[in-house]
Amino acid sequence: MAYTAPKYRVNYRRHSELKNSPLSDKEEWNTMPSSQICRAAPTSSTRHFFLKKKKPPAQANQLFRGSPAARRPAPPHVIDRFHHQTASTPHTLTRESRATPPPTPMGASPSDSEASKKAAAPPPRPRRCARDALLFAAGVAAAVLALLGPTSPLLMRVGTSAGGLLVASPTPGPTDGPPTFYDDPSLSYAINVGHHHHRLTDWDAKRASWLRSRGLLGSPEKVVMVATTGDHLLLRFLKNKLDYCRLHGIKLLYNTAHLDPAMVAYWAKLPILRAAMLAHPDAEWLWWVDADAVVTDMDFTLPLSTKYAGHNLVLYGWPKEVYERKRWLGLNAGVFLIRNCQWSLDFLDEWARMGPASPDHARWGKAIRHVLSDRESDVACDQSALAYLLITERERWGDKVHLGVDYYFQGYFVEVVGKLRGVAARYTKVERSSPAAKARALRRRHAEREHLRYAAARNAAVRVWSRGRTAAPSSGRGGGRSRNPAYSRELCEGGMRRALAFADDQVLRAYGFRQDAALNGTVLPMPFDYPNAATPARSR
Repeated sequence: MAYTAPKYRVNYRRHSELKNSPLSDKEEWNTMPSSQICRAAPTSSTRHFFLKKKKPPAQANQLFRGSPAARRPAPPHVIDRFHHQTASTPHTLTRESRATPPPTPMGASPSDSEASKKAAAPPPRPRRCARDALLFAAGVAAAVLALLGPTSPLLMRVGTSAGGLLVASPTPGPTDGPPTFYDDPSLSYAINVGHHHHRLTDWDAKRASWLRSRGLLGSPEKVVMVATTGDHLLLRFLKNKLDYCRLHGIKLLYNTAHLDPAMVAYWAKLPILRAAMLAHPDAEWLWWVDADAVVTDMDFTLPLSTKYAGHNLVLYGWPKEVYERKRWLGLNAGVFLIRNCQWSLDFLDEWARMGPASPDHARWGKAIRHVLSDRESDVACDQSALAYLLITERERWGDKVHLGVDYYFQGYFVEVVGKLRGVAARYTKVERSSPAAKARALRRRHAEREHLRYAAARNAAVRVWSRGRTAAPSSGRGGGRSRNPAYSRELCEGGMRRALAFADDQVLRAYGFRQDAALNGTVLPMPFDYPNAATPARSR
């Protein structure tokens, strides 16, 4: 009796069904190669494809038990060729099995049997184990590359400059990665205007080599817009936010439109936040930063998934000052995080009810002054209304509000600016006096896109007082529309210029320059291996 080849059929099961559906012990399952799946049926990102083997007939089982060679199981990773069986059954596949000689009929001579074998036997085929194993390995490699993506930092391209194979490589960081043009002491970021600077040559090859070492493919459509302007203070505030967002991959919404004319002054943030939540449903958090606030630590990363995981509103402030002493200056509404969720929309509605767009705005102002111990004005501002809402409805909102001062999420500008020089000296000391290998890693020049890895290394090395987070002169206005006479213009403007220069110094290092130690806005070229090298000379 002729041997009937076992048939395979494709079962379509969703991922959720597969997880809760254990396979039967009586069923043998094999995974179809991706190339065969594409030809067998339409692919879908939400489906998994498996092949279920039908049990062969009893006669075939007897034939398999006929000899030790027939009983030897095939390697589990070897999958024979598949092809479509008929047009009427597009999802039914058959497997071409190795030819098994039928038993010799009774009465036939051995010579006749041998002759019939030679006549009936198919032409010999080469052994497929080695080829199938190679195809399997290539498929696994292709799947890994597809999952990681061509721009993954875990891949690097090897081969000639015209092409090559993407292979796994360690993630380049401060202490590892192949040497690049950044490690060349003769490399100068300054333009070649004389003998003081080295002329840069062979840049195309160096750039291509750097891209290959990071597993990046040069894109003909990748653009970096470059612009420049003067040092007008408000423009520098905007530049500070743009720098931080670029380094951390954050989208910046810089609004200049008055979305609700009735919500004047500080209250304008509430309609902007609500509109931003609806315009960006893909965003989990919105980070409000006042226009006059400066990010002073360009290495800082928001601990969204750790410290703030169970909260919807993150404020800088002292819980005792707010809840026990009922002080509106116990918190700050100039910089805060709010989650994009229904809780936050409801909270913004309650907060806005006390604003100038409400017909009861004047009544709310008197009620707020009556509750807050340090409020002298009958006009409700956004910060006093926020404190009032948290105090009077703590049971409703308090559990989802993080109010703390564990670090300078928003600092008083006079206190922060006064410590900037000392903080800069601590970072410089770490880059000079740390263990040799660690210090060299921190001083290593690198591309701006690798900022976060170097920032993590610096944060791990500096465990004393960090650079702060944000500083703003809003405290100098005392919650009113006129400037507080206790703070002179020189103190406010001079302090903010120093804070801006301090933050800009961290950005300029990726471009081969840095701010003067006096933080007066003077920019100097940074020598190789700074600060271990000599102090940079003043630019002419």
